Amino acid sequence: MIIDSHVHLKHGNVDRTEYAAETIVESMDGAGVDKSIVFAICTTAWNAIELATAAHTQFPDRLIPYAYALPSSERTILDDLEEAVVNRGFKGIKIHGGECTLGEYVSDPVLKLAGRLGVPCLIDFCGRHKDLDRIANSFPETQIIVAHLGQYLTSNQPLIDQFIGTAEACPNVYLDISGVVLLWKIREAVERVGALRVIWGTDGPYPTPDLKTYITTDIAKVRA
Repeated sequence: MIIDSHVHLKHGNVDRTEYAAETIVESMDGAGVDKSIVFAICTTAWNAIELATAAHTQFPDRLIPYAYALPSSERTILDDLEEAVVNRGFKGIKIHGGECTLGEYVSDPVLKLAGRLGVPCLIDFCGRHKDLDRIANSFPETQIIVAHLGQYLTSNQPLIDQFIGTAEACPNVYLDISGVVLLWKIREAVERVGALRVIWGTDGPYPTPDLKTYITTDIAKVRA
């Protein structure tokens, strides 16, 4: 079974593009992907939950919903996140370090909640390795998935090595390889932390190249 671990219902690109569940599933069918983990960013936590709920309701056997944790001055997101996991069957929580600080006064309550509920946190650290080091060691009971091997499209090898090193030292850390351009670092990650803690994803969908070609090419990248 092939599972894409990183797919956006609402993206973080310049246009903040929103993708229909049908578009995502069509691209999955074309590329031979069985299931995808889906979430929205660049919107409120509650709206992200609603978008992912609708997608999962439409394709319950294909799309796996994650909630999105973004602080709000209008409502308590911890209650919303727990509602999503406990009552709606959400399987994880997304945090984006480009949308909010990963400081303990903001992110720690979410990480504690995820550990209590037994769901992983997929975090875009935006290259801030010290944040991962603190979080991984402060919350050993919480599974942390590091998006993009630490930073999207980075060619900074020492930085990637730092993220892999923390995963090597902390068994609760998993490495997402979406948006990785230094392909040999994927193999190195597998060799150092084991294949079971290296997770494939596309960070899709993208309008160009066509979605089928994009996913198929990304799968071939990993298999190589």
